[in-house]
Amino acid sequence: MNRVLPWLPVLACAAAGLVVFQFFGNATRGYIETRSVFWWWGWQWFNPGSETQHGPVVAAVAAWLFWRNARRTRAVAEARPARAAAVAMLVALILHVAGYAMQQTRVSIVALLVFAWGVIALADHCRSGGASWSRAAVFPLGFMLLAIPFGFLDTLGFYLRLGVVGTVSALAHAGGIDVARNGTQLFSPDGAFQYDVAAACSGVRSFVALLAMALLTGYLGLRSWWRRAALVLLCVPFVFAGNVARIGAIVLAGEWFGHAAGERVHDWSGWVVFAVVFALVLGAARLLREKTEEPANSGAASSGGAGVYGMAAKRALLPVAVVVCIGAGAAIFATVRLDARSVRALAGVRLAADGVNPAPLPPFLGMSWGGRDVEVSAVERELLPPDTGFARKNYTRLANPRDAQVFFSIVLSGRDRTSIHRPEICLVGQGWTIRKRSAAQFRLPDGTMLKGTLLNIEREVVAKKGQATTVATVPAVFVYWFAGSDGVEASHAGMLWRGAYDRLFHLRADRWAYVVAQSAAFDGEEAALARIGEVIALAWPEVCARKD
Repeated sequence: MNRVLPWLPVLACAAAGLVVFQFFGNATRGYIETRSVFWWWGWQWFNPGSETQHGPVVAAVAAWLFWRNARRTRAVAEARPARAAAVAMLVALILHVAGYAMQQTRVSIVALLVFAWGVIALADHCRSGGASWSRAAVFPLGFMLLAIPFGFLDTLGFYLRLGVVGTVSALAHAGGIDVARNGTQLFSPDGAFQYDVAAACSGVRSFVALLAMALLTGYLGLRSWWRRAALVLLCVPFVFAGNVARIGAIVLAGEWFGHAAGERVHDWSGWVVFAVVFALVLGAARLLREKTEEPANSGAASSGGAGVYGMAAKRALLPVAVVVCIGAGAAIFATVRLDARSVRALAGVRLAADGVNPAPLPPFLGMSWGGRDVEVSAVERELLPPDTGFARKNYTRLANPRDAQVFFSIVLSGRDRTSIHRPEICLVGQGWTIRKRSAAQFRLPDGTMLKGTLLNIEREVVAKKGQATTVATVPAVFVYWFAGSDGVEASHAGMLWRGAYDRLFHLRADRWAYVVAQSAAFDGEEAALARIGEVIALAWPEVCARKD
């Protein structure tokens, strides 16, 4: 019985963490209706769209690393005090509440890993010598970060796609192959082939897998941290070069033998390219390893032995458990309060009678513009949370109906912000190529300036005249901004930071509105901007949230 009692505080801390992360762990329930961090994270591992299907493999490797390290790592002579474990768990709870407030479940997963280390460190104090579990768990828990669907990987994948497509297009033209480009699409003007470098082909999966391999190779085979860091950094150019080679081979096959041949190359080339790229990583690791450097032995035995943690250290576990349980109770109370405040979220635009959609856009803007409703596609309604609101019209100049139209759209987020995505990614997915990105300002009737982001975009279309095939370029101007209840943000990053700040420090969850104005620019950017400015000046004051 005396041997069991010291473990009760550890079990109490573990149970407190389990309750917090299982029943009060997730604040974003737009796509995944669960309060559990564990379920949310596991769901991402088996969802193809999350690009995190490597999660189970990462978890298995992390478990093996912990087992390996625990066999080799011995307890140090001076025991880490129990307060280090307590601090880790309390910091984890604070981090979780911050992530919950910001609707960033990924932050809560990081908090879960930190909390797990605290429990493991506390368990060290209940044992009579042997392996130092807390030391053995540091790298495996850090390795688990690779199994988190971090948003920056989407951004990295986006730029990898653009870079790969642009490089392949340039190389094809240099080699005399006529290739047209629409965003991430590459196609032949004569219709011989058409391929889309989708998100799954962006190189993110290869990058994450290669990053994991590089981390393992560096951790197990290199001693110095700068060599390990250099090996990890080399993953980006290796993955980029590999994907350029793969997409280039697909285009060549399509050009020489037709679209079906390119598809066949696509089906088998992924594994071959990855094997070559991984061989490059192994070669780089071999070059980075000094001749006199032995493979790293992260689990080298340290001095120490049985009896490192005495009775005094074990008696300190009960106060730690009490403090952690109180902290867990405070975290639960905070999440419940945040949920209560989230129900009273304020919208960034005026609402329709149903309380879900934005107020209808005006059918006429002054005496100059007439609007016609634009239907929301079934794909959008299926992909976005059901409480997402929409309002959109095409506005035509009444005095000159042949003039280019202005598309004006509002997408209003629901309970959480997952309705809102980065416009650049959506545009590229629709076949547009972004040529330039800059800031824009539009003067409103009351003299204030509305700040937004301006994108110069274009897409290529194939036109046939008799037997001749030509590629025509369609230019357009695209302006967007995000509206909260107390202001406007010109960028997606600004919206995320403002929303996180409001939830964290003001306990307020706005329903952010993503606003777009777009017009064709056959008559030049200046004329298109002028049209967009007119529509914005007339439409935005009618739909923005009132401050009275």
